[in-house]
Amino acid sequence: MTAEIPALLAMAFRTVMDEVHESLAAEGFDDVRPAHGFVFQYLSHRQAGATAVELGVHLGVTKQAAVQLVDELEARGYVERRPHPTDRRSRMVVLAPRGWACVASVVRRWNEIEARWVDLIGADQVDHLRADLQRIVTASGQAVALRPVW
Repeated sequence: MTAEIPALLAMAFRTVMDEVHESLAAEGFDDVRPAHGFVFQYLSHRQAGATAVELGVHLGVTKQAAVQLVDELEARGYVERRPHPTDRRSRMVVLAPRGWACVASVVRRWNEIEARWVDLIGADQVDHLRADLQRIVTASGQAVALRPVW
């Protein structure tokens, strides 16, 4: 047995993300970097937003690095800061309309890629692949976050 599946998974992910970023650039989101996508994904599942501390924990970076990333995304119009509902010293970071538009573009592209996979290997194989990957991800019994590997 060869141990090539992890490398193939990494290459498949890289292929998908290269296509996504090329597509984003063509749609006017040419200032989005891979690290931004992890922020967008995290915020897109939190309607109330997140603090810079929460983002830092999720991304595996310091609060200062998270604040710097939020500053950059805010300057580019992808996120907004809003008052925290219970802590006057803290601010909540939420996706701005431009951030939501970027997320929608990524989801559209992912759907297109999955449709191509159906054409390539068949719907049953794609369904099995999805189910098998979900099983692999959950087999550890631990919550697995989608975040960068620094």
